[in-house]
Amino acid sequence: MEKVHLIADFERLAEENDRFFFFKHSSTCPVSAQAFEAYNAFLEEHPEEKGYYLTVQESRDLSNYIAAQYEVIHQSPQAFLFENGQPSWHESHWKITKDGLADLSS
Repeated sequence: MEKVHLIADFERLAEENDRFFFFKHSSTCPVSAQAFEAYNAFLEEHPEEKGYYLTVQESRDLSNYIAAQYEVIHQSPQAFLFENGQPSWHESHWKITKDGLADLSS
């Protein structure tokens, strides 16, 4: 799992990868901590999947960019599956689970 800070880096991910998971994480929220653990556990069990994340407090510009660019209201925690440069799925809070993410695995 790789941390992304900059809009340019995220744009490159969206252009260069047909499919990847992305997670918006809040470093101060216990719900986000639990969802982040589920996201990490999913990626560890599915090494064929690409996973990236941002920490909202450190990368607010990128977080806001994703919300505006893809017209998805910002939440944290928030998980996305991007396919062909667009979010094909997103979910937030308690709905982010290892099993739910596994259901999306290719």
